[in-house]
Amino acid sequence: MTVTAAQPFLPFVRPEIDPETIAEVGKVLASGWITSGPKMQAFEAALSDVFGGRPVRTFANGSATMEIALRVANIGPGDEVITTPISWVATANVVLAVGARPVFVDIDPRTRNLDLDAVEAAITPRTRAIMPVYLSGLPVDMDRLYAIAGKHQLRVIEDAAQAIDSRWRGQRIGAFGDLASFSFQANKNITTVEGGCLVLNSPEEALRAERLRLQGVIRTGMDGMDVEEPGGKFNLTDVNAAIGLAQLPKLAAITAKRAALAETYFRCAADTGLAELGIELPLPLDPVGATTNWHMFQVVLPTDRLRGGPAQARSHVMEALREQGIGTGVHYPPIHLFTYYRSLGWREGMLPHAERIGRGIVTLPLFPAMHATDVERVCATLSETCKRLSL
Repeated sequence: MTVTAAQPFLPFVRPEIDPETIAEVGKVLASGWITSGPKMQAFEAALSDVFGGRPVRTFANGSATMEIALRVANIGPGDEVITTPISWVATANVVLAVGARPVFVDIDPRTRNLDLDAVEAAITPRTRAIMPVYLSGLPVDMDRLYAIAGKHQLRVIEDAAQAIDSRWRGQRIGAFGDLASFSFQANKNITTVEGGCLVLNSPEEALRAERLRLQGVIRTGMDGMDVEEPGGKFNLTDVNAAIGLAQLPKLAAITAKRAALAETYFRCAADTGLAELGIELPLPLDPVGATTNWHMFQVVLPTDRLRGGPAQARSHVMEALREQGIGTGVHYPPIHLFTYYRSLGWREGMLPHAERIGRGIVTLPLFPAMHATDVERVCATLSETCKRLSL
């Protein structure tokens, strides 16, 4: 397939808000109640149904959900939380926000998720929780994860920001386990523009999460107010909730379309010889264990075989794709090599798989409005680009 710059620009993600959703937002704006109210409550009830009846509370964003999860789990100063360096930096930042220490371990280069052998080796007497991240929506081995947590009496705080409708052995992520956090930010499979939810274990945990999301305030009667522990300002508005309520019924169709596009990617990758060029593809669909929602389709470039080497090869490829009208993203550079985390003692060479993948990982376009011809165009352009930039 020959590609030309005259074709329409293809972003790596494009949120879809239909006219019916816009109309629902208009109704909320006209109602006079635009902050947290009946729409938020209805959205929480609908999400609870999705997650098998477990308590669900919504928040202003998917970082707040993680911070509140840590606080609900009573994690604070002196505690350690084991997590991955290949994630949005919020995963580690929220651990610091509650006064605990993030402990990074290396990743499995095939799944790009936490290496559970490394997790178990990193447990110390100060470890209080494991925080897995389901990169691109792909869960870790949930049986093994919870076996490790149970053996060492640890909480599990699942950073499932990207994993709405992903499954483990057919069971939806969030419908089982410990605390599970989801994001509804604009590039997620369903969106509330900004927002997130936390799946909890009991009404007591849900009540505490409610209080913590709105300054810790406890109300009684008509005028009673008290604060037993400080919280934040993390509530979701009814405007956002109205968008979520319109998006949620489309979840199954969105997941199916993304899976179909991923299958097309694998076919086109084979047709254009991406693997022969040293480009690493994600794991294909697994009908037995982890099933991803295909939040992203990510490849890892062979940076040592491309012009610019490990330091610049990815930017050269991304710029060349952009010139051909194709947007890409980087999800994610390794957190432990950011300046602040280096100040905490992390160095290059400590987590080699994460560092190699973090240098070469690229997110390709994937969203429901795409067509098979779009995928063909992406793969053909990527193949031609890497051939041209090969050493």
